[in-house]
Amino acid sequence: MSERILEVGNLTVDIPVGNGMLHAVQGVSFHVDKGETLCIVGESGCGKSLTSLAIMDLLPSKAIRNANTLELDGEDILNVPERRMSDIRGNTMGMIFQEPMTSLNPAFTIGNQMVEILKRHRNVSNAEARDRAIYLLEKVGITAAASRLSQYPHQLSGGLRQRVMIAMTLMCGPDLIIADEPTTALDVTIQAQILLLLAELQREFEMGLILITHDLGVVARIADRVAVMYAGEVVEEGTANQVFNRPTHPYTQGLLECIPIPGKTERGKPLGSIPGIVPSLVGRFEACHFADRCPFAMDSCTDGNIALRPANEAGHAYRCLLSPEQCAANAKTKGVA
Repeated sequence: MSERILEVGNLTVDIPVGNGMLHAVQGVSFHVDKGETLCIVGESGCGKSLTSLAIMDLLPSKAIRNANTLELDGEDILNVPERRMSDIRGNTMGMIFQEPMTSLNPAFTIGNQMVEILKRHRNVSNAEARDRAIYLLEKVGITAAASRLSQYPHQLSGGLRQRVMIAMTLMCGPDLIIADEPTTALDVTIQAQILLLLAELQREFEMGLILITHDLGVVARIADRVAVMYAGEVVEEGTANQVFNRPTHPYTQGLLECIPIPGKTERGKPLGSIPGIVPSLVGRFEACHFADRCPFAMDSCTDGNIALRPANEAGHAYRCLLSPEQCAANAKTKGVA
């Protein structure tokens, strides 16, 4: 039986802006089990990063966070005091950010920063914390780990800095890791190494992993389950097999149509594209968020908000008025199923 680590129910994030209220995250729900990888995917600005920051309680001061459920290891973390949340961050759950150079303190050595994390949450000696740091640096593939402790972040390459960030996140043995676009600033070869490393460490330490990305190729390689976000909402969710082999929501189909497939995409043939732009989320918006860009939109798509509905398989859901059979036929027409 799976062990539930994180439960998120009807999460919303609203941010006051000059011309009203920006509804950046709207009714997002998902869960993560022990040893499971959930990938949250979507284009820039869809609310992926704000969702992760809301879980960590690291939103901007003006942002308003609400949820019906926000539980970590069965503990309600929605309204806990800041001191308790500080105990949870870095201990029970950790986060790997996009750019390690802005996450690491340039004024302190790698060793100082890693030792500080463990001593903040555990009653250990400096020697024990140092040994743990060396062990984890070796685990993430850094050679001469002991000598790296005396180096500063600027002395390391981008790939090494990201490996250090992963090791730091593991210092307290968290149950959940949130990785927000962890390979964005790295070249393609290093990206593959970091993603493989994350997958290996997650299996070895049996952690829950939330990987936030816009790269569907990454998702296909390491995800157990996938949540596709568009304009602040989850528009499709399911296992990686369901989402990639039987995409149901028109937006998911559009994303997959944009990806070249070796041996299938004809040379010289233009890739797919999604016309139009993302709607403004300032003020009340009661309609399908994708309606203006959807080739299958109907008049009823603008009559009100659309809830997630089950597809033809257990655990697979999508936010659309079309039936699963209609969506499957559309996917075949697009050549993505």
